Amino acid sequence: METDYTKIYTGSFIIAQLIQNRLKDIGIEPILKDDFKTGLRAVLVTEYPRLIEIFVHNDELDKAIPVVESVKAELQT
Repeated sequence: METDYTKIYTGSFIIAQLIQNRLKDIGIEPILKDDFKTGLRAVLVTEYPRLIEIFVHNDELDKAIPVVESVKAELQT
């Protein structure tokens, strides 16, 4: 299926929030998908790590990918 959006990140909720805020700062409105809310409720483990996916419009990829890379680099130091 062809879509106008591309996934640019999958990972923890906290890092996804940071990426989302940075994207909004440069005028990009990302779409976040929280797998925990969309189908993992049947799992009764309360400490299941929440995986968040971030999607951006294909026209914004060139500006969005460096933001994700920057956040990841900051967290590695």
